[in-house]
Amino acid sequence: MNLLQAIDDPSALRRLPREQLDALARQLRQFLLESVARTGGHLSSNLGTVELTIALHYVFDTPRDRIVWDVGHQSYGHKVLTGRRERMHTLRQLGGISGFPRRSESVYDTFGTAHSSTSISAALGMAQAARLRGEDRHAVAVIGDGAMSAGMAYEALNNAGIAGDLRLLVILNDNDMSISPAVGALRHYLARLSSHRAAAAATVFEQFGFDYTGPIDGHDLDALVPALEKLRERTGPQFLHIVTKKGQGYKLAEAEPTRYHGTGKFDHALGLPACASAAKPSYTEVFGGWLCDMAAVDPQLVGITPAMREGSGLVRFEQLYPERYFDVGIAEQHAVTFAGGLAAEGMKPVVAIYSTFLQRAYDQLIHDVALQDLDVSFAIDRAGLVGADGATHAGNYDIAYLRCIPNMVLMAASDENECRRMLSTAYRYPGPAAVRFPRGSGPGVAVQQALDEIPFGRGELRHEGRGTAILAFGAMLAPSLAAGRTLGATVANMRFIKPLDTELVLRLARSHAQLVTVEEGCLMGGAGAAVAEALAAAGVVKPLLMLGLPDVFVEHGDPAALLAAAGLDADGIADAIRRRFPEQQGRRVANDS
Repeated sequence: MNLLQAIDDPSALRRLPREQLDALARQLRQFLLESVARTGGHLSSNLGTVELTIALHYVFDTPRDRIVWDVGHQSYGHKVLTGRRERMHTLRQLGGISGFPRRSESVYDTFGTAHSSTSISAALGMAQAARLRGEDRHAVAVIGDGAMSAGMAYEALNNAGIAGDLRLLVILNDNDMSISPAVGALRHYLARLSSHRAAAAATVFEQFGFDYTGPIDGHDLDALVPALEKLRERTGPQFLHIVTKKGQGYKLAEAEPTRYHGTGKFDHALGLPACASAAKPSYTEVFGGWLCDMAAVDPQLVGITPAMREGSGLVRFEQLYPERYFDVGIAEQHAVTFAGGLAAEGMKPVVAIYSTFLQRAYDQLIHDVALQDLDVSFAIDRAGLVGADGATHAGNYDIAYLRCIPNMVLMAASDENECRRMLSTAYRYPGPAAVRFPRGSGPGVAVQQALDEIPFGRGELRHEGRGTAILAFGAMLAPSLAAGRTLGATVANMRFIKPLDTELVLRLARSHAQLVTVEEGCLMGGAGAAVAEALAAAGVVKPLLMLGLPDVFVEHGDPAALLAAAGLDADGIADAIRRRFPEQQGRRVANDS
């Protein structure tokens, strides 16, 4: 009997006899395994929360009762049980459903998540709103032990613990994992709780003002459902500690939860294929190789990551230099100020971080690093569009939010070898400096092993033309070169966003009828705006077309398709120039004939 096929919303789930929930869990787990194998996506975390998802929707009156999934990558089962089973084949695809909760997608997605450690704050706000309105409903936050390494979670606990008779439940999903293994003192504390060695002592969560229950087996519905039913009847802040296993029910994912954290399409009967050597390295691999090479010649170098060892390319660095490797957990604010402290004592910290996560440490970037002109290097991965993870993970804003900071240097890599040289340039610059590079591989340029630099603050001409000069930033050089050859335009690789090569900008303005800037980032405050400011400061009036990402949150989908939709492929760039300067194209054709 296929119970899952009969469930189109949680009310149907709540009509099931309790004895059938274990069978439903087996069916849901198998469905998720087969579905993710077809589409790609987050697997281990979703297999680990099947029973919890069923129990929550079985016990609580959703959507009247609110569930907030921290990070949200474990919400696939929730999506299946809330009417989206037939759309799971579109997961993370252009026009399909998101890999994270989205308020615009379903009334059951009560709060949009994707960045970690926000759930308790959001659920507390919902619980306070219910009390202010006189509504008797619950707010539930589901948060993992990895996300509990971030300070924001404790700020929310601190606030919630004195909130009185709220209907607030925090569920700690303790699986000893974030993406990389969980780190820090909290991990050891939770391990003691899980082994019951600290059962007699008041837990830290009780000290925050919560009633603590647990730990209980998060895969045992006979324990989970009664516990939730008891907690549902209580008022005041409640805390439930459950212990789960990432990848539960799929032996390959249980054995390698990190490898199966996020997958592409694969045959679930065989598992993920062995990692084959790629024809060309990814930018992340280029960074990881550079970091190890630079560490070999400079003992002052230290590498820092906020819980992204694998994603940021630091696995080999940790193996070679464990004493100089620091995984600070999901704690971006701490990571940046920690780097500042190291720099203040003469060390040479390199912070490896995704563009979207550096946003979380903006005050620390300004106040603790740039204002003091400390020598910290930032390797900003996933700059620009990232594809299937969508708007929550896109690195569209780092140009705008970094170039306005005094003392900050910002470079954008156009190919793999330039990325390596820029990293050396940033590292040897005696102040805060950042290199942005996109997800995935570049155009396939051979990477030299030397640790040489690029000329500081200088761009370069890559194609000589006339009429139009295209000023390309970072990964937009390749499509700009293709468009430039089609149009007979000059193309410059600008390299530096800050300091901008103003001399090159003005030289191109003097020798061309119009300028075009191309960047994979937001236009407001972006690299094109920097060029416009430079022209205005010099009193130069010149037609300027700025191409970049639109002023919207770009949805998930294939990166190439998303860039084409934004007009940032070669054809889109050429078409935009033709539309904006049709008379110039006509003159060029006439001159060529």
